[in-house]
Amino acid sequence: MTGLNERLNAAPVVPLIGDSDADRAVATARALGQGGLSVIEVVLRSEGALEGMSAIIERGGDLIVGAGTVLTLDQAKQVRDAGAQFIVSPGLVDEIAEYCLAENIPFFPGTMTAGEVQRACALGLRDVKFFPASLAGGVPMLKALGSVFREMRFMPTGGVSAANLPDFLALPHVMACGGSWLTPKDAVETSNFAEVTRLAAEAVDIAKGVRG
Repeated sequence: MTGLNERLNAAPVVPLIGDSDADRAVATARALGQGGLSVIEVVLRSEGALEGMSAIIERGGDLIVGAGTVLTLDQAKQVRDAGAQFIVSPGLVDEIAEYCLAENIPFFPGTMTAGEVQRACALGLRDVKFFPASLAGGVPMLKALGSVFREMRFMPTGGVSAANLPDFLALPHVMACGGSWLTPKDAVETSNFAEVTRLAAEAVDIAKGVRG
């Protein structure tokens, strides 16, 4: 977890990659890295996503690569075997949490209520995803949760953009923000990787402006 924490302290933004084409996924990841973002989440929302994740791990350079949209324990084991360095789920599933804790792999389950955050805390987790951030109450909800769960850190994802990134990162209990705005579909599909690098660099600059 130390390496992941260090990367997120330096650039607290986690871009999402969901491309079904492995070569394009690798090129996208490299473009993000050139922009200063080196923690990548590959979401399992397409047939070729797992292959893309493996390709990024093999050919993407000095990146920390995790798997997102992990829904079952079998998927968690599969992505772990494929080399995922952290796991993200849209919701909280006890057996996935227990597996990740036993395997010592960082796990960020999706939470959006006080009950879900409390359950994650009781399981032994201290870092959780806040999802979908914009629909679950955004910054005001995170302020409320942070005031109660003082040991917990949150990664808001879903509706985060360059426009509201400063507001989320200004919260002391937000460890990082995740989002797909950094990898717009039109730019990726047309291989406009310069735009991906520009968006990544913009996010890094925003983060530095907020956190120094």
